[in-house]
Amino acid sequence: MKVLIVFTHPNANSFNHALLENIQAGLESSGNEVLVKDLYQEGFNPILSAAELAELHKGKIPPRIAIEQKQLLWADSLVFIYPLWWFDRPAILKGWFDVVLTNGLAFEYSSEGVKGLLKHKKAKVIITAGGSKQYFIDNDALQLIHRPVTDGTLSFCGIKDVSHKIYYDIANLSDNERLAILEETKHSGQNF
Repeated sequence: MKVLIVFTHPNANSFNHALLENIQAGLESSGNEVLVKDLYQEGFNPILSAAELAELHKGKIPPRIAIEQKQLLWADSLVFIYPLWWFDRPAILKGWFDVVLTNGLAFEYSSEGVKGLLKHKKAKVIITAGGSKQYFIDNDALQLIHRPVTDGTLSFCGIKDVSHKIYYDIANLSDNERLAILEETKHSGQNF
């Protein structure tokens, strides 16, 4: 299987980066081909310009978008890793979705409504949160964490097998708890 990992965290020494390393190791140990897009490290421009939007409306794909879309379409499956910021993905990842998942590639409108066009076998969304799970339960916010990406983007674009894993209270975990999460993440890559 060909797996595109879209990684979003500005700190290369973060726990998120350790999650990336472990799921990538698990995927590769099971014989998968893996391509990592580290949006911050690449300096990805998350802004869809007016000129690019005008080109897209004319049916033309601007060169930088074509490169991103080629990487997306190369993959059979997708993995997204990011920290929860303000109950959503970081802005750079939202911008990646805005720039890459265009009408005609990821979805289309017809008289029957919207139709998702992405044919990826599956997607996995891995999120780290600073708050405790109980905080999100108490504030009736559990669905707010994963729905923008799992339902609002990936399912909308036609990917039916979308799972998510949220790791809570990251800043307060013990070293042993963190090691257990990293091992779990590696194992999920091996069995993806």
